[in-house]
Amino acid sequence: MSAAPESEPSDPKPALVFDDPLDQQSSDDTDRGWGERTDGGSAADLKRFLDEKPPHHL
Repeated sequence: MSAAPESEPSDPKPALVFDDPLDQQSSDDTDRGWGERTDGGSAADLKRFLDEKPPHHL
């Protein structure tokens, strides 16, 4: 009797990656990462100012 050959796993483990993480762009390297709005225009800027104005500036 011979032993059955072992089959390889169907989901191999991910390989280790030794790239420099600082070479990759992070989410806060973009305007979207800092919460910037993409509306644009002076009317949108005024609306944002009025929406985000602190209560003591009324």
